[in-house]
Amino acid sequence: MATDRPWTWLARGWADLLAAKPVSLAYGFALTLFGWLLALLMFEMGTAWAILPATAGFFILAPLLAAGLYETSRRLSLGERPGLAEAVAGFRRNGVQLAMMGALLLVIHLFWTRVAGLLFALFFGFGFGPTLADLPFALLRSDHLLPFLLIGTGFGFVLATVAFATCAVSIPLLVDRPEVSFLEAVTLSVQAVMENKGAMALWAGLIVVFTGLALVPFFLGLAVALPLIGHATWHAYRDLVAPGDVTA
Repeated sequence: MATDRPWTWLARGWADLLAAKPVSLAYGFALTLFGWLLALLMFEMGTAWAILPATAGFFILAPLLAAGLYETSRRLSLGERPGLAEAVAGFRRNGVQLAMMGALLLVIHLFWTRVAGLLFALFFGFGFGPTLADLPFALLRSDHLLPFLLIGTGFGFVLATVAFATCAVSIPLLVDRPEVSFLEAVTLSVQAVMENKGAMALWAGLIVVFTGLALVPFFLGLAVALPLIGHATWHAYRDLVAPGDVTA
């Protein structure tokens, strides 16, 4: 597959977003609201430092949350005009197997959160607790910031790579093919990534860039970025998985 193929997926995803604008934007705004609530909760708990690890966790869990977008694209490909109810029905098409996928991604997310907390305590100590206003300057003045970022980023990269390979096409496949099992979908997803390393590396990079930029204006960009990536992921699945790749 051509390395630049992800740009085609984005173009098709954008077309789906425009074709199902009410559903797509409702999805995006719901996740934006979730981001606001999560940040507010961390501020109130005095753990503002954990927003960055939690954001990384969003990258891990977002493919499952986008199941409704995959269902929307699936119905659009069949010539239908799906509404929000039809999108939510995507979670029920292969509910048990999707739940198992969700459990796997949740374990990865919880593991990453625990590792991030331990690394923060290891480098800055348990008594490190500046106010939110002082936190950026306190971190910048610390000699431990650079090694913390290097090691933390390394751990995050490994876990993000595992999560990406696991669910690059597995969740759209589970939504599309209710007869497919969780293990079959994960296996096929890893194979697709390994056999198309160039295209999938670019696709992973684009997801990080688009989502990262969307998070900067206090999560507002997610209202558009998440639906775009979700719809595009459906088209990535359709490109990467041939009908005969999985036997029922």
